[in-house]
Amino acid sequence: MFDFDAGKLIVIGIVALVAIPSKDLPRVLRQLGQLTGKMRRMAAEFQGQFMDAMREAELHDLKKDLEKEVDSAVKGVGLNGSFDPMEQARKQIADTVEGPKVEGPKKLADAPTPSKEEPGA
Repeated sequence: MFDFDAGKLIVIGIVALVAIPSKDLPRVLRQLGQLTGKMRRMAAEFQGQFMDAMREAELHDLKKDLEKEVDSAVKGVGLNGSFDPMEQARKQIADTVEGPKVEGPKKLADAPTPSKEEPGA
């Protein structure tokens, strides 16, 4: 949060020695330490709550994406609530056993008539 290196701390210490009387300096430094610790704990607590909220939002987004993919997969396969993996196999076996479906004999009137044109004419 605050970027204090050794040089800055020495300058702050010298200013504190000049501005604060020597008998009050230990009390001021103790209060400063307590204040710094309290600020660090608050920052850590805030960061923890923020990370928890981010994880929760990420899980919510992941759950929503997964539900969307499952729905699209169900629609793509054509499942209507019941799932029978052997349905296609049974259908193929039944078609093979029954053989090709043949319609009744066609009437001659329905049959196409050959053209009477001679080739090369």
